[in-house]
Amino acid sequence: MHISVAVAKIDKWAVRQGGDTLEIIERPRGGLSLVLADGQSSGPGAKRISLTVVRKIISELGEGVRDGAAARAANDVLYAMRGGRVSATLAILSVDMDDRDLVITRCGDPPIYVRYPDGRLEALPGEAPPLGFRRRMRPLVATLPLEPGLMACAFTDGLIHAGSRRGRTMDVAAEIARLWDERPQAQAIADGLLARALELDEGRPVDDTSVAVLLVEAGEGRGPRRLTVEMGVPDVR
Repeated sequence: MHISVAVAKIDKWAVRQGGDTLEIIERPRGGLSLVLADGQSSGPGAKRISLTVVRKIISELGEGVRDGAAARAANDVLYAMRGGRVSATLAILSVDMDDRDLVITRCGDPPIYVRYPDGRLEALPGEAPPLGFRRRMRPLVATLPLEPGLMACAFTDGLIHAGSRRGRTMDVAAEIARLWDERPQAQAIADGLLARALELDEGRPVDDTSVAVLLVEAGEGRGPRRLTVEMGVPDVR
């Protein structure tokens, strides 16, 4: 099998620094984890919150801590720092080579969509509180066996809010299904969802928006690993 990961993100319109943070780390015993956090509100304050969460989780995962425990540790840090006054949502998509599983961890909204190898596309069931508000918090964790055709799509709430200025909304599940039928590739789906959000927002994102897609494909299991990053550098005025 072959793992393909893609990310597409953009900051809220007229905000110099968005509140979403995303990092990818190789796991100590093989595989990788993609960590996406959305800090409360937007701007530098939200960025500090999401950076705190992601850095703690990356540190824990790098030491071999399980995903759910890493999420709880991040909750403890955020609660201790801010006394339950701020929050962050969290999604972790992990390829665990020990058990050959896809481990999906979520805290707070929005949902995480999974496309199964048999063609079903649905949001993972259950609810979990966001990080930071409660001293004790239990994340929602789902474990799925790695199989070709399995895909997980996580995103921040900018995708849900897209079009809200004009009373419009995106049917995320329908959009994922459409993009899959057109081109079943991780980057195409991430880019397509972000493009649709920008279209609904008329090019002015109403909120920070990040999309992360992890796809398991049939293919060479021992080929090279590649990571490509593209980002704009804003003008300094």
